[in-house]
Parts: sequence; structure tokens; C-alpha cells
Amino acid sequence: MEDLRGRKFRQAAFVYLHVGILYLAAVWAMAATGALPEERGPVWFWILVGVAILAVVFWGLWSWQNAWFARVIWALHALRLPALIEGAFFPAEGAALAPSFYLTAIVVVVINLWMLARAAWDL
Repeated sequence: MEDLRGRKFRQAAFVYLHVGILYLAAVWAMAATGALPEERGPVWFWILVGVAILAVVFWGLWSWQNAWFARVIWALHALRLPALIEGAFFPAEGAALAPSFYLTAIVVVVINLWMLARAAWDL
């Protein structure tokens, strides 16, 4: 049974890793097109912060395998959904990003939430 539990946490870690890479790539692409507001600071700073968060969460899921850690990450990741739903279904006039960007992000976030929940609650 322990092997199955560990496998769920490792899978959740790798799914989170891929989500993080996707987010970092989106930041990079948005910066290249000028879609990021400059008043929030330099892009390299936010990429470094993203890499640090990604590394801590990946390490925590992979090696610590603590259900409460996975639950907290699940809850924090779920907080992304309201903004994504707004962008997908209620975009502001003249929005810089297409609703399809947000719809794709919703799918990615829900898959990640599923894998985190599987590790956190399906013990």
C-alpha cells in the first residue's frame, strides 16, 4: 500500500512540475510580446520566484509526501480558478489575451487539482 501512496505523490509532483513549466513558458512568451505590465517588476525576477516555488512544491510532494502539504497546495492552486473563469467566460473589453488561453489554463489547473487531490485525500 505504501508503494501506491508514494506513486500518487510522485505523479502529483510531476504533474505540478509540468504545470509550472507551462506557466513559466507562458510568462516568457507574454513578456516577449509585451503582454506583461512593466510596473510589476522585471520578468526575470518573477521567473526566478516561479522557479523557486516550483522547486519547493515539487520537492515537497516528491520527498515529503505529506497529505496536508498536498492539501494546502491544492487549495492555493484552486484559487487560480476564479480569475481563469472570468478571463474565459467574462473577458474585459479589449483584453490582451484570448478566452481560449484561459480555457486551456482551466483544463490544466483542473488536471493538476485532480492529481493533487488524489495524493492528498486518496490515501
